[in-house]
Amino acid sequence: MNGTLRIGLGHDVHRLAADRALILGGVQIDFERGLLGHSDADILLHAITDALLGAAGLGDIGDAFPDTDPAYAGIDSAILLRRTLDRVGGAGWRIVNLDCTIFAQRPKLSPHKPAIRQKVAELLGIPVENVNVKAKTGERVGPIGREEAMAADAVVLLEKLS
Repeated sequence: MNGTLRIGLGHDVHRLAADRALILGGVQIDFERGLLGHSDADILLHAITDALLGAAGLGDIGDAFPDTDPAYAGIDSAILLRRTLDRVGGAGWRIVNLDCTIFAQRPKLSPHKPAIRQKVAELLGIPVENVNVKAKTGERVGPIGREEAMAADAVVLLEKLS
């Protein structure tokens, strides 16, 4: 390490809706509802993308991929993440580690955490041990607790390449 490190924080929230696939961290999860959004509404990949952009000083996900642009309608969030990784790498940064949390009352995400962790590590091109995925309920409080929405937070550490 050459000593130049940056931390980025990302957050995303989307409403739950019928007739939508539930995709978290690039993994499709069997559930009666999915997340509503302009893209595939993968809140975890959106939070990670936002954290990467912030840590590298490259704005935020709304600047990079505006939901008013028809080019992003229904797009796989993994594509947006790959484009972001290219920008972050092009600016001279590499990922050290990632810690993230998904907030959902249902479905229970514990059984899915290993697959999500593996998929996120693959998408980021980092060892799985450098990725941590947590899941929390809304304790039946607020829009998450009432099963109206899901949210995700991500914190990433970047290191400047020599």
